[in-house]
Amino acid sequence: MQNNYIRLLLADVSFAVQVVDYYNRNKEFLKEFEPVRNKEFFSLEYQKEILRRERLECEERKSFHFYIMLAEEPSRIIGMIGLSNVVWGAFCSAFLGYKLDKNFLNRGYMSMAVEMLTEYAFEELHLHRIEANVMPRNKASLRVLEKNHFRNEGISKYYLNINGIWEDHIHMVKINYSMH
Repeated sequence: MQNNYIRLLLADVSFAVQVVDYYNRNKEFLKEFEPVRNKEFFSLEYQKEILRRERLECEERKSFHFYIMLAEEPSRIIGMIGLSNVVWGAFCSAFLGYKLDKNFLNRGYMSMAVEMLTEYAFEELHLHRIEANVMPRNKASLRVLEKNHFRNEGISKYYLNINGIWEDHIHMVKINYSMH
């Protein structure tokens, strides 16, 4: 998937060097928003294994992980976005997650990526519902979801362990009304 500014490419083990570079560039920045990462997480072998697993989960239709690159600079990953814990059947739902390089914030890239992935989820995968959970202090992420017409369905108390602390999250949802 792509537009004039960014490309979303499905997980591929060939991205491992770029992913390690991304995480090393953003190690301090991401601490505030992610679980505690051990040293092994930043290794090439560890990231290759994650990419292999992400590709397999895509083939099994359990999750869909994409890597964000600038259209004019396809050799550098600037972010990640994906649908995880996809449940089919009567639920047809998934969780949305994303992260962006600290040097590419406030340029509209993540809003575009969420729009592209939502379109893919609803039109290609025929999902009914996408859920995203965001810490209340993460105003930029909440704004991305609001711009993409996600609705606040309330607070999930002590929802995720982020940087060693159980954090509350705002539960944001977008429904595919074309399925009704």
